Amino acid sequence: MSVFLFSSRTPRPEMHSSYPGPRVVKEPIDPDLEALRSGDEAAFEALIGRYHGPMMRLAMTYLHDRGAAEDAVQETWLTCLRALDRFEGRSSLKTWIFGILLNVARSRRRKESRILPFASLFRRDDGDARVATVDPRRFGKDGMWSTAPDTWSNVPESRLLDRETIDQVKAAIETLPAKQREVVILRDVAGFEADEVCSLLSISPVNQRVRLHRGRASVRKTLEEYLK
Repeated sequence: MSVFLFSSRTPRPEMHSSYPGPRVVKEPIDPDLEALRSGDEAAFEALIGRYHGPMMRLAMTYLHDRGAAEDAVQETWLTCLRALDRFEGRSSLKTWIFGILLNVARSRRRKESRILPFASLFRRDDGDARVATVDPRRFGKDGMWSTAPDTWSNVPESRLLDRETIDQVKAAIETLPAKQREVVILRDVAGFEADEVCSLLSISPVNQRVRLHRGRASVRKTLEEYLK
């Protein structure tokens, strides 16, 4: 704190040194955050439209009932609006929103587990299990591919992008073990970077890579069979 605040003397004009001092770099302003804080309803609706699909799929990772997932997403948006003034910008707005969703979904999952059938308590999530990502029969004795992954170069682009193929991808993602599914959704659906996913899920970079690789390999296998 400056001593001039406690002095009765008139401070002398500040002398500007020619020596280059440290520059203050301002953080870039997030237009979505500014719009929300100003009460822009159109911006809020656009944000919901942009994130609703990935948020629903992530919520379904924890809550297998669509209605419960919808409730979790709605609670997330309400929490975001109520806590917006407390958002300090230590992460991106998107990361903050999905972090709230994870907390909401996990909390609801814990409550839901109290009334789950007894047999469901013994179901395992094999997302980190050491199993072969690709069928070992596709490799020769030299460890090289004997049956290389399909490049789908002979499949028309229109078929790769049609609604039925996209639905196959979504269905394949839904069948993944929960740990793989949440990483694939965050990386490939929501568009998060690897370090953001590690932070959100509190996992190591190695675990993130393993889960993503296994999840993608499983989805690709389903697509190979579908596009034969």
